[in-house]
Amino acid sequence: MGLFLGLGIAGIVLLILSLVFDGVLEGLFDGVGALDGLFDGLLSLPVIAGFVSMLGFGGAIVLGTTDLGTGPATGTGVVAGLGAGWLTWRLSRALMNDRTAVAPRGEDLVGTTGTVVTAIPATGYGEVLLRLSGQPVKFAAKCAQPVEYGAEIWVEETLSASAVSVRPVRR
Repeated sequence: MGLFLGLGIAGIVLLILSLVFDGVLEGLFDGVGALDGLFDGLLSLPVIAGFVSMLGFGGAIVLGTTDLGTGPATGTGVVAGLGAGWLTWRLSRALMNDRTAVAPRGEDLVGTTGTVVTAIPATGYGEVLLRLSGQPVKFAAKCAQPVEYGAEIWVEETLSASAVSVRPVRR
């Protein structure tokens, strides 16, 4: 039973190491010609940790709760380990293939309206408050003509990640 518990604890330690040293085994097998893409994450550290841990704990449970010997306990542990490894592999693939929404870009600002929060002089920069993905964001703004505080503006061009060119809205 001590060997099985040792394997279970070693699997947990290996799982902790997989969090610290993410992608180590993938890097070892990366670029091996015949094996390239063959395992596709099956030899990742979390998968191996799940297998070893369930092999140990599953074997210890069978050995401690039944009168069966070491052979059946090992077989049960291997089956439980394969199941845990497979589930870990599927979960990690699902997480790695998860796509998030597209991040907003500066070009998304062109054509939006906002409000001047710091007056824009004719030859310098002021500040405008725009909504980017529903969130208020303050940008540096320049305009060909002076624009007073509180005026509504229209974004004509994105100059940089934090600056826009605007024109006042005439109503």
